[in-house]
Amino acid sequence: METILSIREKISKREISAKELAQTYLKKIEEQDKDIHAFLATAPEIALKEAEEIDRKIFQKEQLPPLAGVPYSLKDAICAKGVRCTAGSRMLEQYTAAFDATVTQRLRQAGALLMGKTNMDEFGMGASTENSAFGPTKNPFDLSRVPGGSSGGSAASVAAGECVFSLGEDTGGSIRLPAAFCGVVGLKPTYGAVSRYGVIALASSLDQVGPFANTVEDAEIIFATIAGRDPFDATTVDFEYMAEGGIDCHNLRIGIPKEYFAQGLDSQIKDRIVKTLDELKHEGAQLKEISLPSVQYALAVYYIINTSEASANLARYDGIRYGYSPNKEKQNGELDLMGQYLQTRGRGFGSEVKRRIMLGTYALSAGYYDAFYLKAQKIRTLLKHDFEQAFKEVDLIAGPVSPFLPFRIGEKTADPLSMYLVDVYTVPVNLVALPAISVPVGKAQNLPIGMQLIAQHFKESVLFRTAKVIERICNPRMVS
Repeated sequence: METILSIREKISKREISAKELAQTYLKKIEEQDKDIHAFLATAPEIALKEAEEIDRKIFQKEQLPPLAGVPYSLKDAICAKGVRCTAGSRMLEQYTAAFDATVTQRLRQAGALLMGKTNMDEFGMGASTENSAFGPTKNPFDLSRVPGGSSGGSAASVAAGECVFSLGEDTGGSIRLPAAFCGVVGLKPTYGAVSRYGVIALASSLDQVGPFANTVEDAEIIFATIAGRDPFDATTVDFEYMAEGGIDCHNLRIGIPKEYFAQGLDSQIKDRIVKTLDELKHEGAQLKEISLPSVQYALAVYYIINTSEASANLARYDGIRYGYSPNKEKQNGELDLMGQYLQTRGRGFGSEVKRRIMLGTYALSAGYYDAFYLKAQKIRTLLKHDFEQAFKEVDLIAGPVSPFLPFRIGEKTADPLSMYLVDVYTVPVNLVALPAISVPVGKAQNLPIGMQLIAQHFKESVLFRTAKVIERICNPRMVS
């Protein structure tokens, strides 16, 4: 398994050229991705051109950027100049980005090579990548099962070895859930730590870009590369990531929310999480049961806020300035704007997107705003208070990522409410803007299990330090 540091060493020592490495990964995508469908588009011309530039720098003994030659992929909601960006929707099927997202630009400057854009649930609405307008992605561990969503293509591309790392976007668990289902590391950063400029919006107060990687160290390197203030995103803060030294959890106080281990959690997942926590205790961590009483309302609150913000954000796709545009029809010599509008949104959006737009529009409508959206925001404040109180007693909060193992493709598509329950442990983190990481802790029925760690705002360093201990305990082959 290649890591960022191993690739950098091979390239700097001329054991392999950046162009040869890019060609190897592009060939692997071509040969095996027809079965997995992690990618919606590849970018061979861009990758090979930038690889040649890295090889030129090596030949001329110039200083190499930190990610020189490292192949990566991007969720198809993140813009890369000159590459198609669909957000998994027919609405944007013909859109080619005219600029780089800030995170893409930072990776390009660091020397990383973009292999292509990965599949996703349409506009990020889903937990299985089955809602993509271009067909589902399959889990590399079992092609009959989902990879999680909405960033399922990104997680699958890393798990399948089609790239070294990927960027996804997490609105309610869309990085952590695919990471858990595909057996890779996935970080959802603190809201405001990473720029969202150039990322197609779903719910603006919840969305956050973060990395997928095979190792905790790689995820940490990528986070350090993309984090920080961006003048193009007013929600970002002046934040420079500083890693903590050492790999230990001695005297670390870990909170175990009793609400996260209640009825509904698969016993195999529970047993694996509990065993990992016991092993952390042997490493010197202090375990403490805590309560987050408001999390019982988190899922309902999330789907009111999510759909309301989605309804507002997706209103721009009218077929005139943005999005798919059907043949323009005229009535009495004049353009039928309402007919075009209805055709654009009727044909361009999939069923889950339409469902959420209608739910959000209803929640924001006159007479219902106070009863739904305003009340949801008040409970969001209560949830924030619960976490603040918990962090007075503990340094981290630990629990499962998903209540069940990766499910079969088609198993939950007929029941939207059942699909929404996949996010029950992940959405509270987005509602209160905290950082969280999913790290692999083992398998059941040969399917990966992920453990979620949650930290205080901008305490990603604590997440990484603890996740490295878990990685050493549960998956020592990942530790160099």
